[in-house]
Amino acid sequence: MSSIFSFETMWKIWLKYSSFYWDGVKNTLLVSFFAVLMGVCLGLLVAGGRMWKPLTTDGDLKKAIKGIVRFLCTTYVEVLRATPLMVQVMIIYFGASAAGLKFSDTNFTILFWGLISVSLNSGAYLSEVIRSGIGAVEGGQLEAARAIGLTQGQAMRYVILPQAVRNILPALANEFVTMIKETSVLNMIGLHEIMFRAGDVRAATYRSLECYVIAAILYFIIVFPLSKLVAAFERRMSKSVTR
Repeated sequence: MSSIFSFETMWKIWLKYSSFYWDGVKNTLLVSFFAVLMGVCLGLLVAGGRMWKPLTTDGDLKKAIKGIVRFLCTTYVEVLRATPLMVQVMIIYFGASAAGLKFSDTNFTILFWGLISVSLNSGAYLSEVIRSGIGAVEGGQLEAARAIGLTQGQAMRYVILPQAVRNILPALANEFVTMIKETSVLNMIGLHEIMFRAGDVRAATYRSLECYVIAAILYFIIVFPLSKLVAAFERRMSKSVTR
């Protein structure tokens, strides 16, 4: 009778199937990076939409448009933050498939819709991070920028956002670390990330525990140093702010 867990067996599995795991690590890091990058772009738009307040000089139509934009952006953020990422991935992937939105390459279809799913989720969270970072900038900065003739958009682009970046950067780094772990749900739709590759090895070796322990070790090797770097970065940023 074979043992429940064996370090010797785990080592043999790693020696034979390490290429599978490295392929999963590569895909995990790529998807995480582009998900956060797309999430930042989307988060900027959504944060801007939620903060787009009608001015006293606006006409009724413009006020109505701004109100609709704010409502849509708020709904997007609240819905995606209140539902599990796995559910979002399933709805988007299988919804796209049901609508016939597929590519000739199945793997690319999985990658595309998987990336869209996690990017939308990341964008919802990052929009709040960006909104908080902008809100932390001294309120008088916007009025001062408007007083010298800048439009609201110009004031945001040239005055507010550059100052808000200092507040946002540590949270962006944390989001990347979090996304590395959250991309594990994409194995449910067949994306070849770490957990999917661990499942491939399990199917080939009939050893479940060892295969998933290897996956856990890889996640730890990636995430733990990054977490420490982010913490050091946050301490450095906080010191520079207090000077």
